[in-house]
Amino acid sequence: MKANNQFLYLTTTGRKTGLQRQIEIWFVESGGRVYILAEHGLEAHWVQNILRNPRVDVRIGEQRWHGLARVLDADEDRDAYLKARLLARDKYGWGEGLPVEIQPAP
Repeated sequence: MKANNQFLYLTTTGRKTGLQRQIEIWFVESGGRVYILAEHGLEAHWVQNILRNPRVDVRIGEQRWHGLARVLDADEDRDAYLKARLLARDKYGWGEGLPVEIQPAP
């Protein structure tokens, strides 16, 4: 993935409608995984969609791929949780929010 891309496009499946929902969001990368931060935590609709169905589609620049997303837990996933926030702070000057990890789907 190209480091100069500022945004990714995340497509989730609506938890109520079953329709595809796409958002544009800042992202960071580490260890072959992508991390995005939910400013409104568990209240974000896209996070709620992921909790219902973790299968997502991701587009970064011209690259498109299927992924599996999961909301990180501050205690159980402490290292990845903190790293995602730090990387976002370094890249964008903002690193608050609930980290969500996306890895390529098998």
